[in-house]
Amino acid sequence: MIRLKAAFARLIGRLIRFTGRGGGTTLPGRVLLKLDRDAVDKLGAGLSEGSTLISATNGKTTTASMLAVILAAEGRHPVHNRTGSNMNWGVATALLEQDGDEGLFEVDEAWLAETASRLDPHTILLANLFRDQLDRYGETEALADAWLGLARERAASTTFVLNADDPLVADIGRASGPDTSYFGIEDGSVASAELQHASDAKNCRVCGAELTYELAFVGHLGHYRCPSCGMVRPAPEVSAHEVRLTGMTGLGARIRSPEGSAELELPLPGLYNLYNALGAIATARALGIPVGAAVASLASMKAVFGRVERIPVGSTELSILLIKNPAGANEVLRTLALEPEPVDLWVGLNDRIADGRDVSWIWDADFEELADRVRSVVCAGTRAPEMAVRLKYAGWPTERIEVVGELDRSLERALEARPGRLFALPTYTALLELRQLLADRYDADRYWQG
Repeated sequence: MIRLKAAFARLIGRLIRFTGRGGGTTLPGRVLLKLDRDAVDKLGAGLSEGSTLISATNGKTTTASMLAVILAAEGRHPVHNRTGSNMNWGVATALLEQDGDEGLFEVDEAWLAETASRLDPHTILLANLFRDQLDRYGETEALADAWLGLARERAASTTFVLNADDPLVADIGRASGPDTSYFGIEDGSVASAELQHASDAKNCRVCGAELTYELAFVGHLGHYRCPSCGMVRPAPEVSAHEVRLTGMTGLGARIRSPEGSAELELPLPGLYNLYNALGAIATARALGIPVGAAVASLASMKAVFGRVERIPVGSTELSILLIKNPAGANEVLRTLALEPEPVDLWVGLNDRIADGRDVSWIWDADFEELADRVRSVVCAGTRAPEMAVRLKYAGWPTERIEVVGELDRSLERALEARPGRLFALPTYTALLELRQLLADRYDADRYWQG
């Protein structure tokens, strides 16, 4: 019976893609789950080599894509929800439309326990927890509690790979099994001078006392300890040393592990992508792939949907960098600040359900970082005026800020203002709308096809 239901859902997906519109990444799975609520369990049981799950607030799409590149270099081609549709219906769509003997799925933070119960994964990578969409998820501590409970339940059957630099995530190691491994950054030269004011984890998960930080890298990710109970950051098996950040062109680092060291040259920018790479490398190691081979594979890594994509639009190179919460936005701003010339920006701020209705997070993002580095900015989206106000209070010259709420007109205006190179910083639904516009008007690839 599941075969007939799956065939019908696949047909729906083909029809959606034939129209050339979005929806093909979720609708087939939604239809299948309406027909059979246990479809993920049944289809997942056909993955003879089991599944790996990846969850995080920031970077899970890129990290999963990195791991897919590493696996492909080893001749392994997993069933993978590569478009980033990471709730139950996205996983169902991937299982419907791809063949393979193993699964690789990025999973929404709040859906992780449900997806794990259905797929019985042998490996779970937990990369970070940041404040994001409080109207959907609540505080990060609630998600950390849920992940800790999941680790207790699966300690005997699942290998956990954890970010040692995130105290919310590393704490899960006290409940997971003996095969748990960690990754992190060891190079203090790329640390911030102090913990960001909007950091989301300042207290010990064991005793509640305030943590002491020696180094801070991205948000609350860093080297920490508890002066009260003695809890300390675990030592990572996979770590980054001698880090080199070169703005939007990429980064380099020496990756060390118990098996030796390897030189990483990654054509993606920022410490956030270094963390993504470390997570993918550490997970590959847990899957039996040597660290050296994993590192070498990432030299050919390309940007994924909305995550430092570069798209030619006439004579302009448009670089798209998703922003959706303070920690992620800060790293984008920090990377843009390394550019040798002043930057031209298009910023799309929406407040739809997938973005989170509350956009007050923009006041916790350090837009001040770019105050003297911006040549022009066009603010677009449903909350464009609020973004313009935020930039004004961040010290951006008001004569360089323009508000054009409508997406198509705003992009036209930004391209007219500064042809050559433009950086687009959209929230999630603004990203979807931007990519649709680029496909319709400028012949860009449609991310939901192929």
